[in-house]
Amino acid sequence: MRPLEYKDGVLKLIDQTRLPTECEYVDCSTYEEVADAIVNMIVRGAPAIGVTAAYGVAIGALSIKSDSKEDFFNELEKICDKMRSTRPTAVNLFWAIDRIYKKALSNKEKSISEIKDILVEEACRMDTEDVETNKAIGRNGNELIKPGSTILTHCNAGALATCDYGTALGVIRIAHESGKNIKVYADETRPYLQGSRLTAWELQQQGIPVTIICDNMAGHTMKSGKIDCVIVGADRIALNGDTANKIGTYSVAVLAKENNIPFYVAAPVSTIDFSTETGDGIPIEERKEEEVTHIKGIRIAPEGVPVSNPSFDVTPNKYITGIITEKGVIYPPYETNIKKLKE
Repeated sequence: MRPLEYKDGVLKLIDQTRLPTECEYVDCSTYEEVADAIVNMIVRGAPAIGVTAAYGVAIGALSIKSDSKEDFFNELEKICDKMRSTRPTAVNLFWAIDRIYKKALSNKEKSISEIKDILVEEACRMDTEDVETNKAIGRNGNELIKPGSTILTHCNAGALATCDYGTALGVIRIAHESGKNIKVYADETRPYLQGSRLTAWELQQQGIPVTIICDNMAGHTMKSGKIDCVIVGADRIALNGDTANKIGTYSVAVLAKENNIPFYVAAPVSTIDFSTETGDGIPIEERKEEEVTHIKGIRIAPEGVPVSNPSFDVTPNKYITGIITEKGVIYPPYETNIKKLKE
């Protein structure tokens, strides 16, 4: 289930704002269209928007008409800046843009035509790498899942949030494929409903038993003994293990700790921000109030009441049992063990 496909200068994206009732595609042939798709959450999920941004830079590079190397790189910088401005929290976005820009710089001596081809190839390479990374995360996480387990997840960290397969849902998929007879509870994830709209839809497509619960039912469900572990994705992980993920994740982590339930984060190493010491340094995106006051264009809240809509929260490391990456599972002390991944 690939949410993005690139071919001949056009990036085709599943419009995730229309799921699960409609599966429509959006074609992006300019970098501005790619940027708009990220801002408007047509594509979402940290790994997916990272690779999408890389494709956006490559598409933008293809459109540069100048024969001057200086002009070409000046325009390329503007394109990268536009892509960086789309969403502030997911570090994969910045990692991907920096990687593809550095690829251009390292080939500066080549012709502009060759550099353009190299950027497209690099974006495609990142796409392929993401899928393999997700499968490795799934295999490593599967070692933690006992047969017959019931897993709670929050938001969507599946194929739709990546280039394919998924991080948190990648663990769940491999556990299912290995015959562990697992079940899943999916928080609805207000206000954008990624859990009920996207995660439940993905799991249904894959034949994995899933039950949707409202966000405020998580504590009751845990206390009732129905949950064996929690697995979520991440948009940015600080050097000390503090993790930014979809709003509501922090509450789920606290509830898991209170009920002695393991709480795992599944994410690629590219989601770790080695330049940010703690979660206090992670920027939190504030989104439009309409996401809270309306559902599918229908107002559900009174007009004139102020709205706060932070899109993410930060879970302190003390609530995280382990961080599942493609290089293995990281355990506390995170301050020491995360640094080892950079060595």
